Amino acid sequence: MAGSISAPPEHVAFGSSFAYPADGSVVTTGAMTASASTDVGSTAVASASSEVQSLIVFGGEVIASAVNGDARGATRATRASGDFSGAGVAGLTVLGQPVAVAPNARTALADWGYLISLEQGTDTSAGAGGAQGYHGFVTALAIHLTAPHGGLPAGSVIEVGYAEASVQASAEPPPPVVPGPTKKPKAPTTPNAPKELGHAQSPLLGVPTGLQPKLTAGGYVFPVYGPASYSNTYGAFRGDVAGNWHHGDDIFAPLGAPILACADGVVFSVGWNDVGGNRLWLRDSQGNEFYYAHLSAFTPLAKNGYRVKAGEVVGFVGNTGDAEGTPPHLHFEVHPFSLLFMGYDGAVDPTTYLDAWRRLRDVRFMPNVAGWAGIVTNPAPRPAAILLQVSDISEASGLDPGSLRRAMAAGGIRGAEGQLLRSLGFRPPRNAGSGAP
Repeated sequence: MAGSISAPPEHVAFGSSFAYPADGSVVTTGAMTASASTDVGSTAVASASSEVQSLIVFGGEVIASAVNGDARGATRATRASGDFSGAGVAGLTVLGQPVAVAPNARTALADWGYLISLEQGTDTSAGAGGAQGYHGFVTALAIHLTAPHGGLPAGSVIEVGYAEASVQASAEPPPPVVPGPTKKPKAPTTPNAPKELGHAQSPLLGVPTGLQPKLTAGGYVFPVYGPASYSNTYGAFRGDVAGNWHHGDDIFAPLGAPILACADGVVFSVGWNDVGGNRLWLRDSQGNEFYYAHLSAFTPLAKNGYRVKAGEVVGFVGNTGDAEGTPPHLHFEVHPFSLLFMGYDGAVDPTTYLDAWRRLRDVRFMPNVAGWAGIVTNPAPRPAAILLQVSDISEASGLDPGSLRRAMAAGGIRGAEGQLLRSLGFRPPRNAGSGAP
């Protein structure tokens, strides 16, 4: 097992690679990410995800470019349900042949075993008062050996991309006891008198569901650079904060990971509040608006009225505001132009958009390296990211392959900062003149 996490409390974990045994003759992978989160309240939500890049099994007999396990569960009133819509396997090749991926699909592995893609199962049961419970699991890839192979005995199972979620709905409370009517003297009435309005003239707006307006500005990119993990927590109960429900998704990433402009547009409302911490808004050319919160720090591009291009670095992942004490993440919201009349409650589920937007991975950005020192002022806490020079990474673009690495190496990174980077494995390009070995 490469590792496992669970919630509560919320957890997120990152790994650069994995090999078993040490020579990788059985399994080798690229970067790995896992997250687990729960929300408990009148509406309960549980989600778990695992992502593995560049999977190679038995020296190439099974290959996949990406493996994703994703399980979600939620309750509404006394009902419970879940899904595995985020699970998938990309670029699956078995014994040199491409293989289609489908839930519980089985593929023979010569005479030594078989492979199951998106192996999954669910259990929904009713408890006290008719309240449902839901438990679901998914294994993106499961390789079962029926005969010895690759140094492993028969009966061995290799599982990649496992996730499970469990939720339990609450029973409906008994109906309140209504006292019998009491007689009161009737007050005199005046014909056609206007009705008095109560203090609560309208209820709080509910969570908008099923709304996915098309965003027409084009050129959108994923808002976090490098390894990141997210699941659909839109609409989850949030106590007395932000209208009682979660207006976006949390994208977990290493502290200090670059945050990118998701579209060409104008930055506005840059600053601090107690809930979002360091936060900003971005408006694209069609009027759609995007909210970024809990940044550890900003870059000089994060100024009111500045025009930015999709992929430019506007800040860095953190946990400021009411996210203090949680794993570093970006809280991200989508506010389509057509729903801005609803105010803050015009936010829609961002998961579908995030799934579709291009993720920029020209280099792997190392945890705890990058950030911005001088731009953060009180009352924001000092960012925990390790901070570099003032004119470096903020001028790079995630759309330009290699630009982040060149920006970090420009002019040479020496002294304590250079020693830190080298200790973490960073090697600037040979033509950068950085003086690194």
